Amino acid sequence: MYRVLLPIDADESRATAQAATAANLPAAAEEVVVYLLHVYDDPEWAEASSPSETAAGTEAKSFLEAAGITVEELSRAGTPAEGILNAAEEVKADLILMGGRKRSPLGSALFGSVSQEVTLDATRPVVVTGDREEEGMPSHRCETCGEEFYTQPDLDIPTCRSCGGTRVEQVDLAESVGTP
Repeated sequence: MYRVLLPIDADESRATAQAATAANLPAAAEEVVVYLLHVYDDPEWAEASSPSETAAGTEAKSFLEAAGITVEELSRAGTPAEGILNAAEEVKADLILMGGRKRSPLGSALFGSVSQEVTLDATRPVVVTGDREEEGMPSHRCETCGEEFYTQPDLDIPTCRSCGGTRVEQVDLAESVGTP
């Protein structure tokens, strides 16, 4: 069994990119268990909540389960990096699969990065994915001209910004990343 810790925040785009990466691991449906983690600031929220109660958690869990992957949910309280590293030790994770975001050099210097802190302090491998757009996973596509959109998957887009067409359809994430 291969244990993957998948810490999420509130960003659905990053969570779905992380889930798609986990689903594309070798023999994922048969060999991978994903520990879906959300770290809360408030201990009471952590105690009473689960990751799938957030929109990002729901997206990630649904995608992973549709790919046949076993999902366990974890909630922790504290700082994000500390919560992630502690959870990785607790579940004996073989891999930490983070969702990163782009920051300017100045932004990184001023604010730091949870991904950076986890990568530097982890005692196990860390993979950092981007969001849906960075990973080339559109949420919608115009059936008329092929224009791709990167937004909330459940958003209704009435007209294409490129051709004005009215056939903008939601893209099946599993189809766009080549997963069953």
